[in-house]
Amino acid sequence: MFDYSVFSKEIEELEKNGLLIRIKTLESPQGAWLTINGKKVLNMCSNNYLGFAYRDELKKAAIDAIEKWGVGPGAVRTIAGTMSIHSDLERELAHFKKVEATVVVQSGFNANQAVIPAITTAEDAILSDELNHASIIDGVRLSKAKRYVWKHRDAEDLEVKLKEARANGARKLLVITDGVFSMDGDLAPLPEIVEKCEKYDALLMVDDAHGEGVLGSHGRGIVDHFGLHGRVDIEVGTLSKAFGVVGGFVAGKKELIDYLKQKARPFLFSSSLSPAETGAALAAVRILQNDGTPVEKLWENAKYFKGRMQSMGFDTGHSETPITPVMLYDAKLSSTFSARLFEEGVFAQSIGYPTVPKGKARIRVMISAAHTKEDLDYALEKFAKVGKELGIIK
Repeated sequence: MFDYSVFSKEIEELEKNGLLIRIKTLESPQGAWLTINGKKVLNMCSNNYLGFAYRDELKKAAIDAIEKWGVGPGAVRTIAGTMSIHSDLERELAHFKKVEATVVVQSGFNANQAVIPAITTAEDAILSDELNHASIIDGVRLSKAKRYVWKHRDAEDLEVKLKEARANGARKLLVITDGVFSMDGDLAPLPEIVEKCEKYDALLMVDDAHGEGVLGSHGRGIVDHFGLHGRVDIEVGTLSKAFGVVGGFVAGKKELIDYLKQKARPFLFSSSLSPAETGAALAAVRILQNDGTPVEKLWENAKYFKGRMQSMGFDTGHSETPITPVMLYDAKLSSTFSARLFEEGVFAQSIGYPTVPKGKARIRVMISAAHTKEDLDYALEKFAKVGKELGIIK
C-alpha cells in the first residue's frame, strides 16, 4: 500500500521554511474589500485590475447569456460546442487587439499549451526568457523542439541563442516572452526583441496576461503600448485578470488561428467557456473598447501607492506596472509579514519559492481601479505599522 506520509513530510518541510501556501476562502465577491473567515479585509492581492469581476454590466451580461444559451456548451467546440456567442467574442477580441483573428480557450494557461506544441516539431527551436510564466514552461515541455533559455530581458543574449539555434540546424525559430512579468512587474523589451526576431526570421510569441487591460490605449496590451502592431506574430491573452472573468485566447493572423482550430489540443479536446463566462467577457471587451477611464484609474492608483511605499523606505523592486512587489527576500519573514497584515485587515499574500527564486520572497501587492484613495491610505498605514514592527523600515 502506498505510503502517503511522503506528502505530509513534504508539507511539514514547506511550513518549516515559510513556503507553505495557506489558501484563504472568500465569503464575498471579488472587490476592493473581502470577507474571509468572517473578517472584513482590504483586498491587495487580486488580479482583478479594473474591478470588472463584480461590475454590474458583466453580471447582467452573464445572466442574459444564461437565459438565452443555458449554462454549458454541451460539447467540445469542434463537435457541437461552438455557439454564435463564442464567435462574437472572438470577432470583437480581434477588433480590440487590432489583429485578423482570435481563438478563445479555457484559460490563459491552456492558451500557451494550445499554441506551443501545435506549431513546433523536433526540427524546430524554442527560445524562452528565463523568467517566463509556468504555463509557457509547461507548454514548451509538451513540444519536441530543442529548447534554449535566454537571460531575462536580455535581447543581446537572445541573439546569441538565435545564432546558436540556427547553427544547430533549427528549421523554425520560436521566441517566447511574457509581456509583463507577473512577479516583478517589469516589461519585456519588446522593440529590441522584435528587431532580433526580424533579423533571424523567427516567430515571436508574447504572453500578455498582465498587459491586457493594463498597457496601451484602452488596455490593448504591450504590443499597442510599444506601437508594434503587425510585427508580433502571436499574442496570448487571458480573460481571467483585467477582464474580470475566466478564459484565455490566442490572437494573430487568420492563417495561424485557422491552423490552431485544427491542431490545438485544448481547443479540440476540452469544452469551451460557458455561455455566462462568454457573455461577461464580451461585455468587458465592449466596455474597454469604448472607455479607457478604468485603465487610467488603475494607473493613477498604482503610481500613488508605489510612490508612497518607496518614500516610506520599502523596496518595491523594478516594477514598471501596477504590480508592486514589496521585496523582503526571506521567505519566513515574508510569511510573517503577510500574516500580520491580515491581522491588521489587509489581505496581501507572501510569494516564495518556487513561484519566485530562492532568496527573492516578497509580498506581491496588486493594485486595482476598484480601490479608492482611502483604501490605499489604509493599506499604506498598515504596511508602515507592520514594516516598523518587523524592522523592515524605520
